[in-house]
Amino acid sequence: MAFPLLLLITSFLTLFIAYKLFQRLRFKLPPGPRPLPIVGNLYDLKPVLVRCFTEWSQTYGPIFSVYFGSHLSVVVNSPELAKEVLKDKDQLLANRNRTRQIAKFSKNGMDLIWSDYGPHYVKVRKLCTLELFSMKRIDALRPIREDEVTAMVESIFKDCVKTENVGKPLVLREYLGMMAFLHITRLSFGKRFMNSDGIIDEQGEELKGILNGAIKLGSKKSFAEFLPWLRFLFKAENDALAEHDYRADTFTKKIMQEHTLARKKTGNTKAHFVDALLTLQKEYDLSEDTIIGLLWDMISAGMDTTTITVEWALAEMVRNPRVQQKIQDELDRVIGTDRVMTEADIPNLPYLQCVVKECFRMHPPTPLMLPHKGNTNVKIGGYDIPKGATVSVNAWAIARDPKLWKDPLAFRPERFQEEDIDMKGTDYRLLPFGSGRRICPGAQLAINLVSSMLGHMVHHFTLTPPPGIKPEDMDMMEQPGTVTYMRTPVQAVLTPRLSGDLFKRVAVESV
Repeated sequence: MAFPLLLLITSFLTLFIAYKLFQRLRFKLPPGPRPLPIVGNLYDLKPVLVRCFTEWSQTYGPIFSVYFGSHLSVVVNSPELAKEVLKDKDQLLANRNRTRQIAKFSKNGMDLIWSDYGPHYVKVRKLCTLELFSMKRIDALRPIREDEVTAMVESIFKDCVKTENVGKPLVLREYLGMMAFLHITRLSFGKRFMNSDGIIDEQGEELKGILNGAIKLGSKKSFAEFLPWLRFLFKAENDALAEHDYRADTFTKKIMQEHTLARKKTGNTKAHFVDALLTLQKEYDLSEDTIIGLLWDMISAGMDTTTITVEWALAEMVRNPRVQQKIQDELDRVIGTDRVMTEADIPNLPYLQCVVKECFRMHPPTPLMLPHKGNTNVKIGGYDIPKGATVSVNAWAIARDPKLWKDPLAFRPERFQEEDIDMKGTDYRLLPFGSGRRICPGAQLAINLVSSMLGHMVHHFTLTPPPGIKPEDMDMMEQPGTVTYMRTPVQAVLTPRLSGDLFKRVAVESV
């Protein structure tokens, strides 16, 4: 029994080495760390990939190769190469590489984020651009955003003025995470899942369970992804994926049925995404899998990223009281202290907009943009990228490159007053939302929400470090993962700046 298995493994090793030698002789691949058979460079990777890759770019240059098991991935670390990938040769690199988990979550690419480039992607992209994220719909959904932002502020205010909490720090991620959860589920599913007493209902608890299950599955680095010929050995993982898929499908279909029945009774269509998708299903020829995939795209893309960005922004406010004071001066001058900010005020708050840009520069929520996959052989930076290889843009490294930015590690919003730099895909020095065919369609919605959350927080409160902690001693390291949460959740002492009646939630029941 042992001999046939040894023979099988030896054969696989021989084939793998032969294939890699053939590939190296046939193609001029970018340089990079030497891979080992089977595992590639997995042994070399550090936990925070974006920092690891930024270090490697200093050794191997602005474009390098890395092997995840037997899969070749190329990382680019300069705006010139990013432009090649995202604009000049965009169509040749517009596919996606789907792991088993992603294939399940995306209905095998029937969504938007993980679909390959082709007729389906073009159709769904058009739907998102013209319907789901049109300026008309974004404006129609504004009351929900302002409702949830003010609900968050009210919750923080109630906690920070409690006698036992005065002068003590609060963990801000808890409030930001709940706000993001309630906001994106209302936009996607049309339901708040929480009553007036702050209790999450049964459906909301089921949704949280599904989301937590996805996080657990996503955090496990399975060897089955890198050793595809041995996937039959990972039955437990396959079963867990199937169970999660069934649970998410069951939940989503129930929500869809509820909305279909409600529309039949009232004849009214709401502005949120589930009603929009069901109403447009025939016009755009959408399968049930595509609707489910799109709804979960909205959840996955809109929840963690909002929490991450605003938490980093608030951490920078604690570390940079000068910047915080400057925003507060602008807010007091434009809005005053006798009313609360609304999204309509944002165009009149140029320094706040610069602070938001600076936060997206220093702390992009997806610092290694989702990988593009070649649908044919292509050259980037003079090197060959074989068909099927993936290419990632290191937006984090580009945004911290001292050749491109003055004092890149300093949080200095004034740089965007000195030079007007676009962050929605036209300037390849700043790419928090990507660029080209794969640019995030919800960029404007994200900018509005982050600006509103940060503006409200700084207008309502003064944020200072916990007692005994110096701003320069705060932990500003990222947590490992595709998205970059702070390794240590930020804590701050919050002191109210406005009168108590301005901390009340501006409730909106239905949109």
